[in-house]
Amino acid sequence: MRHITQAVIGLALVIAVPVHAAPTPDYQAATATLAQYKHAIESLDLSGTEALFASDAQIFESGGIEGNFAHYRDHHLAPELKAFKFFVFRDYKVSVRGEGDVAIATETYSYTIVLPSGETVARDGVATSVLKWTRGKWQIISLHSSSRKPKA
Repeated sequence: MRHITQAVIGLALVIAVPVHAAPTPDYQAATATLAQYKHAIESLDLSGTEALFASDAQIFESGGIEGNFAHYRDHHLAPELKAFKFFVFRDYKVSVRGEGDVAIATETYSYTIVLPSGETVARDGVATSVLKWTRGKWQIISLHSSSRKPKA
């Protein structure tokens, strides 16, 4: 009887004491990943941005499927940034909510591009990003952005 009582108490302790539960990710920290990406675009320098994206991330822009980040960077974004003299975001706002190891972010902003000719392009934009908590950091696994001319 004594061994049964000890076994029951031992089992109760095992059930009651969690084994190093994984910490809940800080969903607001996902904004730092998005801020790094935004800064790279404004700097016209994409160095190191691949670390912000999962290798199988999918990028969607203004109705088009751009593929993974490496393809988007090499065939779309980098050539565009090389053609710009200046790029700046204004009125940037971000909201983030979390679900397990996933953060969902919505960004709204305006941006201005200055071309080498001096022509200025102004747009209002919105982006939805899905980030995953992987190996202690947030990485973008899906990014969908679109823009349009500001309303007069």
